[in-house]
Amino acid sequence: MQLRQDAQKIWQQAICAVQPEAAVRRALQGAVFSDRVHLVAIGKAAWSMASAACETLAEKITDGVVITKYGHSRGPIANLRIFEAGHPVPDENSYAATRAVIELVKPLDETDEVLFLVSGGGSALFECPLISEAEMADVTKQLLACGADIVEMNTIRKRLSCVKGGKFAELASPAKVFAIVLSDILGDPLDMIASGPAYPDSSTCEDAMQIVRKYGLRLSAKALECLTQETPKTLSNVETHVTGSVRELCAAAQKEAEALGYTCQLLTDCLCCQAREAGSFLASIAKTHAGTEKSLAFLAGGETVVKLTGNGLGGRNQEIALAAAPGISGLRETAVFSFGSDGTDGPTDAAGGYADQDTEKKLRALGISVPDVLQDNDAYHALGKVDGLIMTGPTGTNVNDLAMVLIRR
Repeated sequence: MQLRQDAQKIWQQAICAVQPEAAVRRALQGAVFSDRVHLVAIGKAAWSMASAACETLAEKITDGVVITKYGHSRGPIANLRIFEAGHPVPDENSYAATRAVIELVKPLDETDEVLFLVSGGGSALFECPLISEAEMADVTKQLLACGADIVEMNTIRKRLSCVKGGKFAELASPAKVFAIVLSDILGDPLDMIASGPAYPDSSTCEDAMQIVRKYGLRLSAKALECLTQETPKTLSNVETHVTGSVRELCAAAQKEAEALGYTCQLLTDCLCCQAREAGSFLASIAKTHAGTEKSLAFLAGGETVVKLTGNGLGGRNQEIALAAAPGISGLRETAVFSFGSDGTDGPTDAAGGYADQDTEKKLRALGISVPDVLQDNDAYHALGKVDGLIMTGPTGTNVNDLAMVLIRR
């Protein structure tokens, strides 16, 4: 029970430490704006970022549009229009909200400024496709199912959209765009976060075609034609500031774990592999240190991927925890947990998963096989039967995921 309580304190404090409001205020310090600022906020943290910006700039913000995931809005903000839309697959609300943004920025001139607030999830939420909406949804589902990483996904989506890959900045021109980016991609590649709507694109048409061939993507002739159209490589009307990242999430978790008496080691803040492989690896770390007589914590920040092999329900963080369960089974006071900083893991209401030395035993007693569950990608239902789901609700931020091994003595 104490081990689970320690884990809960760590993930709660880590999420609190990376809330976007302070990050936005930091980015706005010293910035000089005119009296005609138009706000556009996209992503899972859009509401929180927009709220902080309005508090900071007050009446300078004349109007704006906020696009966030369902359940992530916390109510009205000043004179902004707030939309909730589909994620990870765009839907009609995504398209309607994006059209509202385009209508907002198209009439602007060189005396106007656009405050553009970007956070993870923007790729699905901010979308105006160059192909049919049905095919756009289908392509997104194909990319999610084949195990493509976020950079590969965005390389394709940029070319199928009229707002991604620097194209939004072109639409807003000649207005100046001041972009504040909350990073949810390892290494903070500005052209990939939310598919880089206001940043020059470093990927090429050949990169996109290699991804099509690699995963055998099924695309229409129109979509294939879009992939041959190059994206903007220079933009003269944009100033960009990155604030917030998985490094801050790791640092906050480490601080809380140390306060609880754990000796900590950061394994990586660039975790990038199959989720179940990450879980197995973290279990191996736990087994190596099973003989310790002091409390230890090992941290791994980043973003794993899930290759769909079944029809179950779950997310990458739940798969990490469940995949670790057999490896830590029977060890003394040992747990592996993983969570998404945004509070939602895959298409579920859980932020992630938790497994300890008793998890596999409890599942076996219920007639549940961990390998079978992983094959069916059904970690959500399995972990739910043994109190292994991490439930935070929408957090208002999004700076990747954090997985941890806890060994309590």
